[in-house]
Amino acid sequence: MKIPDNYQTVMPYLIIKGALNFIAFTQKVFGGIENEKHRSMRTGDIVQHAEITIGGCTIMFADSTENFPPRTTGLFIYVENADTTYSKAIVEGATSISELSDQPYGRSVGIEDPFGNTWWITSVK
Repeated sequence: MKIPDNYQTVMPYLIIKGALNFIAFTQKVFGGIENEKHRSMRTGDIVQHAEITIGGCTIMFADSTENFPPRTTGLFIYVENADTTYSKAIVEGATSISELSDQPYGRSVGIEDPFGNTWWITSVK
């Protein structure tokens, strides 16, 4: 099996409201990089398909429509510093769903982004 460069065997595909804002959120909070050559627009501000890469992992997404209602997800993400990333997420409109705490697997916290996705932000001790 040949998988295109920069893709993984399994990649999340989110259907969200506000896909252009999702790009900005992931860039500011997680250092996401948009693969602009894969962005296609349904209309001037409605994303038909877009992709971001965070730490070498691709997330695909599109704006919700009447035929494709929102389908959000939960994501676990390793970051350099969970405290710093959590603070950035809150500034960018995320809501805290758990307290920052030390767990056996690292320092971790849960947030819900402004688009309805849950992120479990974790840094290794």
